[in-house]
Parts: sequence; structure tokens; C-alpha cells
Amino acid sequence: MPTYVQHAVLGRIPDVFNAEAIWQTPGLALFSRRPLLRDLLERSPREHKGRAATRCFSHVTLTLPQEDVDDDYHLTRGARARDLAQTLAVLHQKDFGDLLGGDEVRYDVVGDTMLAPGEIEVKFGHAVYLPAPDEKVLYNVSVSRDSAIWHTVCAIYPNQRLALIGGEGGVPAQGWPFGADAGLLILNDGPDAVPVVQMRPKGAFDCRFDPRSGYYTIKAPDGQRLLLKVARAAGMPARASQQSEPAAPAVWQKRADTSANLGMGAVAVDGAYRNAGMRAAAGVSAGPDARRGDGSIDLTAVPAAPGHKPANRPGESDATYAPVSQQRVSLVALALPRLSRYRDTGAQAMELPFNRDLALSTDAQPAISLMVDAADQLYACTAEGRQRIEAPATFSPVDARTLRLLPAAPEMADRYRAIICLAQAISNGVASGARFTFGRNSAMLATLRVLDSPRFLKHADGADSTSADRIGLSRNAFSFEAVAKGYTIGRLSATQALYHLDDKLKFVASVGEAPYLLPHGHHLVAGHYVLRFEA
Repeated sequence: MPTYVQHAVLGRIPDVFNAEAIWQTPGLALFSRRPLLRDLLERSPREHKGRAATRCFSHVTLTLPQEDVDDDYHLTRGARARDLAQTLAVLHQKDFGDLLGGDEVRYDVVGDTMLAPGEIEVKFGHAVYLPAPDEKVLYNVSVSRDSAIWHTVCAIYPNQRLALIGGEGGVPAQGWPFGADAGLLILNDGPDAVPVVQMRPKGAFDCRFDPRSGYYTIKAPDGQRLLLKVARAAGMPARASQQSEPAAPAVWQKRADTSANLGMGAVAVDGAYRNAGMRAAAGVSAGPDARRGDGSIDLTAVPAAPGHKPANRPGESDATYAPVSQQRVSLVALALPRLSRYRDTGAQAMELPFNRDLALSTDAQPAISLMVDAADQLYACTAEGRQRIEAPATFSPVDARTLRLLPAAPEMADRYRAIICLAQAISNGVASGARFTFGRNSAMLATLRVLDSPRFLKHADGADSTSADRIGLSRNAFSFEAVAKGYTIGRLSATQALYHLDDKLKFVASVGEAPYLLPHGHHLVAGHYVLRFEA
């Protein structure tokens, strides 16, 4: 693949701040046994015609031993480093002025503890860019291994064409799993263009963009994966194309084998797939089963419809099927409370661990844990560490399953911090013609009260004898009965808060003392539980 970053280590330089010793003036090259900066720039032009250089690179990064940089900062406030950059820029302009093509010469001096005394690392090339003093960041690039803990990698500026992450000479990324032979390339065609993400070498990786999550998933043949987020910087105006229609993702693949043949995860799309990409970028799934009537996405976990049966064969009738109860109550989400309301319980945090199947876990090392603390701050915790989060957010610590974190509706915000949509619903059948109760003392739907355990609450004194259900759920919270048009809900405790959410988890109303009719497919929030009552 092309060399996007030229880099070399210059050794045996007594004074690393001596610009002339680093540059090597013309006429001394014949007497030098090692190339210095001027030779490197001359041997690796930006553009050439035949053997003649037509343009040279103008942005150079110098890395000095960290101890020398620190001493300079302590003694002269970094004056020697600034003088070094300015002197080298003058020498560069003087010797290569006719090959700059109007480009501004820029130098940057940084430190690195890995360099020995007298060594200087030099970097320049197509993927080396130094911003102007007043140039604002266009994109912020970050990576993650689990979609919960994100590590900042670099910034991309409006006039920056390429950025190389990983690979030989690229920007290092924390947790880079693909080795030194692999590189991730981001192409920027300007503020109004969608950045293009490609992996090198060609054909060795599967690179896909998830428009709902807003990040790229990059997978290697050995199963290693990396998540990449290219986020537009705050304060930068939106792309002009976004004012009329959403932009299609830069990487859109028909099949995984297509990416293996064409490489780099970038696939040419026809009109049908381009339209699908635009729908996906707008947050609308291309699959018909994932869409509601208004085009929005159902974010709740949906179990198989209990009333579904295959079509009758010739000669058969419905009489061959035994009638069964079709009413079901499903736990589809968990509501994280505002622990600041329950300071008298001594609870310092509520932590919900999920295993690799994204079900609530009792394992010592879950795939991901979502936590709310006594100050009502939200955190995601994985093996990579802990990071503060905000709703809405999406987490995919493993492939094929996703946890979605939704903000609590304003009408519920005094009690709840966020709602976690489960990857898979938990359902219980409900017999018709009878009234049941739900609460801490009720055995009915006890399998849905998955937080009825002290292990989810953390106390300052280390005590863990209090069930999490004691926060927000009464002994007898409400009663329910299946009727023709839905379920009749009756609040049984005056202190129990009940909220009605529609089929899209949008707030409808608070349930009071009077009997309340909850339509089929709608949700009721009681304590930590978001229950869907189905026909």
C-alpha cells in the first residue's frame, strides 16, 4: 500500500535544538553517511513527474526526547522548541520554495519518552497535517473495543485531507487490535462531504457503518474488532446536504464477501442500496419488521407473537388447534432511578451487570455494567474501565446484540434517570377473566422482578441486605385484569408511582387512583420495571 507517513529516526545529534544540524545544508550531503531532514524531504516528494520532484511536503513533526523538551519548558518556557520550529520552517522555505505550490510550511515539536538522548524522530507525508493557529476542529475521532469506553485518538481539521490511525507511522490508538501491518484511513473531502473510512491492507477487514449507533465496526478475520466514531465537533455547522436529506453512510456493504473482494470496506452502491443507506442514516431500519407505521424504530425487545400459527393446509381448519390464552405481560426495559431521592437507604449506587448475551448477569466479570450513583450520574463499566455516559446511547459490547439507553420523559424525570431497553424481553402468560396484583409481596409475575436482590445496590458501609425492589416498588403496587380493549389497571398503594407509556415508549399519562384502561401493546412503569401488556 502507499506510504502515507514518512518517518525516520535521526541519531547522534549532540544538540537536538540545533536546526542546522537537523536540516543539513546543501553541499554537505556528500560528506554525510546518514540522511538528515533535508535529504529525507528531497528523497520523498509529495508529487513527482518521472524522477523530477514537482511538489514537496510542507508539514513536519519533530519528536525530541521528552527529557529535553521538559528541560526546555522548565528553563525557557519552551523558547528553544519554538525557535527550532521557526528556523526549520525558514530553511524549508528557502530550499524548497519552488516546490511548495503555495502551501504554508509548518513545523511542530513534541516529546517522547521512548527516544534516547540525541535521537529525533521526523514525520511527514500525506497523512501528516498541522493545523493553522486559528483553524477549528471539524471531526473528533475516537475508538472503543466495547462501545462503552471510548478513547480519543485524534482530530481532523477542515483542510486536512487524510488521517492514518494505527499502522506504520499512523496515530496510535489505545487498544489497537490489528497489529502494525494494518492501518485505518479516514478521507476528508471538506466540511460538506461525508468522511470515508477505509481499512488497509485491502480485502483483509470487514468495515461496516451502523447509522443508528453512529459508529463503524471493523472486524479482522481472527475475530478481533474495533469500533470507530467520527463525530462532528461541537460548534461546527452541519453539512449543507443535511438540510434537505440525510447523508448516506460512507461505507455501505451488500454482503460481507463483497467487502472481501473489493477491500477496505468501501463498496460502490446502486440506487436501491443508496436509498437504503439514507434511510438507515436517518435512523430508520431498511427491514420491514423493524418499522412502525410512522417509520420510527421499535426500540423495545419484541418476543415472538404467541398467537401466531401457520396457515391452514387444504382440508384443515382452526378446529385442529387447541385454544390457549394469548394474554402476556413482558418485561422489556429497566428504569434507572434517581438515587438522590433515596438517600435515607444509604444506597451509593445501583449497578446492573449484563453478560455476553446482554442478560442480567451474576458473573464476576460481565460484558458491560450500567450504573447510576448517588449523584444521579450515569456510567458504563467494562473491562476497559469506567466512563460517564448520557442518554440516549447505544452499547454493543458483543456482536448481534444491543443495549439502548433512553432518557426518561420529562414527566418522569423527577424519579428516573434513564431507561435501559433490554436486548431480549422476558414474558409471562396471563390467564384471562381474573384480576392479579404486582408488587414485592405478589408471587404473580415474580419472574419479571429481576432486580429483587441486594446484589444490585451498593452501600457506603458495605451492607447489601436491601433488595433493589425496595426502592420505588410497593408491596402491592397495582392490580391488572385483561379485558376486551386492553387491561384495567388499578393502583393499590397511594405512594406507588405508575406511568403509562405507549407502544413506542413515549410518555402518555400518570396513573392515578381511578381505574385506568391500558391499551394492548402499551407499557406501564412501576418501580424499576417497564412492562408491556400484550393481547
